Amino acid sequence: MNIKVFNIRLNKEFCQNDQDIMNTFLDSVIVNLTSTNFVTTASTDYWSVVVFYKSKKEVAQSIDESELSAKEKEIYKALKIWRNELAQKLDWSAFRICHNSHLFEIVKSKPNNLEELKNTKNFGEIRTQKYGDDIMALLNSF
Repeated sequence: MNIKVFNIRLNKEFCQNDQDIMNTFLDSVIVNLTSTNFVTTASTDYWSVVVFYKSKKEVAQSIDESELSAKEKEIYKALKIWRNELAQKLDWSAFRICHNSHLFEIVKSKPNNLEELKNTKNFGEIRTQKYGDDIMALLNSF
């Protein structure tokens, strides 16, 4: 995982430019996690933003949809739609629910129950508790 730190200065002279730089970067990567902190000094106030990310190239290499059968591609697409709709409903970024790589692993591992889903690579217990019933219902619909 990679890390990049941004400082968004609050004075009008720099604020928009700092935001534009950060937004351009965010458009070019897959964000895993962010952390923010408000910093006050004698001369300036700013937001410090730490971004933990993967490059889109790294993620693209780990997900090769050509490995999926036609049915698996259909399931993968349905999982992405479910995740994106839930993210929109919660007003979250989709990656906060599941990364594409998680959905890909679910499709490839074909879990039959919540225990198998929990043991899917990089998915884990917390995601299974939060989203397992929905995912299993979707998988069982195919």
